[in-house]
Amino acid sequence: MFPNQWYTYAQRSTGTKLKHTSITLSQETLQVKDMLPVPGDRYQQLQQGWQTQERTGSLQSPQKFNNQDFTHLRAYCLSRGLLFVDDTFPADVSSIGPNLLSEDKLSRIQWKRPTMIERDPHLIMDGVSRFDIVQGEIGDCWVLAALGSLTLQRQFLENVLPKDQGFQHNYAGIFHFRFWHFGDWVDVVIDDRLPFLNGRYLSVQPRSRNEFWPSLLEKAYAKLRSSYQNLHWGYLSDALVDLTGGIQVQFLLQQPSFDLQEMAKAAAKSQCLMGCTTVGGQSPGNIELKNGLVKGHAYTVTGATEIPYRNGSEDIIRVWNPWGHGEWKGPWSDRSPQWDGVPPEYKRKLCEDKDDGEFWISRQDFVKQFFSLCICNITPSFLDFGDQRGTSWTMATYVNQWVRGLTAGGRNYRNGTFSRNPQYFIQMEEPDLKNYNVVVSLMQKPANNMPYVQKLLIGFLIFRVEPKFQDLRDRLPVAFFSQHKSKVLEYGFTTPTRDVTHYFCLSPGTYVVVPATSEEGQEAEFLLRIFLRCQNYNDELKSRLSPVMPKDQDVPKQTQNNSFENIFLRYAKQGSDMDASQLQRLLNEVFLRDLTASQGREFSFDSCRGILALMDLRSTGRLSLKEFKPLWKLLVKYEDIFRKEERAGSGFLGVSDLRNAVQRAGLAVNDELLHLIALRYGDSSMRTCLPDFVCCMIRFETMASVFRNLAKDGKISFTATEWLIFSMYC
Repeated sequence: MFPNQWYTYAQRSTGTKLKHTSITLSQETLQVKDMLPVPGDRYQQLQQGWQTQERTGSLQSPQKFNNQDFTHLRAYCLSRGLLFVDDTFPADVSSIGPNLLSEDKLSRIQWKRPTMIERDPHLIMDGVSRFDIVQGEIGDCWVLAALGSLTLQRQFLENVLPKDQGFQHNYAGIFHFRFWHFGDWVDVVIDDRLPFLNGRYLSVQPRSRNEFWPSLLEKAYAKLRSSYQNLHWGYLSDALVDLTGGIQVQFLLQQPSFDLQEMAKAAAKSQCLMGCTTVGGQSPGNIELKNGLVKGHAYTVTGATEIPYRNGSEDIIRVWNPWGHGEWKGPWSDRSPQWDGVPPEYKRKLCEDKDDGEFWISRQDFVKQFFSLCICNITPSFLDFGDQRGTSWTMATYVNQWVRGLTAGGRNYRNGTFSRNPQYFIQMEEPDLKNYNVVVSLMQKPANNMPYVQKLLIGFLIFRVEPKFQDLRDRLPVAFFSQHKSKVLEYGFTTPTRDVTHYFCLSPGTYVVVPATSEEGQEAEFLLRIFLRCQNYNDELKSRLSPVMPKDQDVPKQTQNNSFENIFLRYAKQGSDMDASQLQRLLNEVFLRDLTASQGREFSFDSCRGILALMDLRSTGRLSLKEFKPLWKLLVKYEDIFRKEERAGSGFLGVSDLRNAVQRAGLAVNDELLHLIALRYGDSSMRTCLPDFVCCMIRFETMASVFRNLAKDGKISFTATEWLIFSMYC
């Protein structure tokens, strides 16, 4: 039994908290006759664990929100005849939010499971439709409008709503849904207790009494955003991206693009998600106008087409109200006389006289009555209108951050600090002046991952790089930006939104994209995505998109995720693998080169041997590049946590800080375990420095994950050989 066969399970965290389980070693498992391991299915299963792993954060292997594993938790509840109770999103005021309702109403909230409401509840009845949704008391029309659009595109819907759940089979009061969250897919687990006020749904209610997918999915999204209160008002564009992982572009309709209708028709044809909002902003109450529309309200765009009308044609757009009722009363509404001028076959196909919230409106009235249109898809396919050549889009994604004094250079490109901002080069090779050929999307990550935290003003600038500067691809200097005389493209910096996206038509040449905050020194993590139109499906993305990072001496360690290969190859033996002494050099020279972060403390040789053993999946005593990648991610993760919890740059964590840091990492720790950790990894005053904290947390997370994946009924049984091999190599 090789150690790596146990450690592979550390890669598959199930999320069960350690405090609910225990290890038992029976007397029988320590008998001498068990000293030789017996080959069998269990070992094969362990050995195959790593080989079947997908990237965490992908659709195939989403991250587990709050470290909760749906399959494990449901199995646990079923084995004990329990209904799941979610302590991380409890049935109380904390999940509703303190400011959504008055104290009197909050005190009257009741939580009910669907099995308490209906005798025969179902997750889905006769398929999923936008007409299943009826908005409740909460002002989350922006979410429901996006959800209504999602129901039209099954390829996206199946990503969000897993099929392995329901009320008829393996029901245990637990459900899960998936959302795209700042570059990664996350799986959010909930219990099925829903909030009611005065006997009515507080949030979205299903049109069919015994169909519950809308209410449960909305609860999962509320959990992702920390409370139902944080669904009360928001941006339709945010919800569309969170439900798809796609790219969204907003069109302001006060000055509509001349090709807006062509984009809308191309979007409908290419299965994009679309939504729109009326003028009015966020205001209390729902003001319904005489024309049937609601001020400051979000709607789903469900279609766009051109139809024969009298002696010509008419462009019309179909819109749906997430209230489930309330429609436009003007031209092309359900009973308007305009339909009498349409050929009968078109009228039968398109016009339905139902009060279901869906209606048609002319393009001219749509532009007058609505404030904005948002279109979203995995690629910007809505920009392909009029293109008969079958083009495609390539995408490059970069995760980085603005750090005060290092990479947060601000917006003013005449300022000498602007060049500190991260720089990303693109190469436009073929003239394509008839079509948009570049889309840039910049997203900021809210502080502490809280969506309601005040956002920064962010944006990006695009500069054409003249030939005399094109040899400086390692980094454009201050002189380039201060002397730049040609007009630059600039977008964003107007409103504090999460996502700034726009499309451009660039002529052939070399360009640099510079994401920035409005002011110098503002800090945030960001996700940058760049899409380029390709005339040739075989275009090499790497030759057209290349990031430029700040030079080594100026880069915080968190920004080096994209170059971990270069770091590894610099220290590895002949570029193939790395031993403990080489790992020690790497950690102390690269990871700890900012000595203020470690107060002069370094990684010892023994601690590096321990880290290597934990990550050594092949049991070779060395690390391969494949094994180094997850280690580097852990190093970055734990340094970030350490910096957030250390007090006033002291370079140490006290015992209470250590507890907060462990909990921030999503691990459970009681007082006894915390005391032992502080003794083992702290100094004489029980303070923990950065290197010791990193060693502790890698071991803690690995051991907790191994236990969760090997435990049955909260216990593990080892043979003596298994136990000795497992414990001696760690």
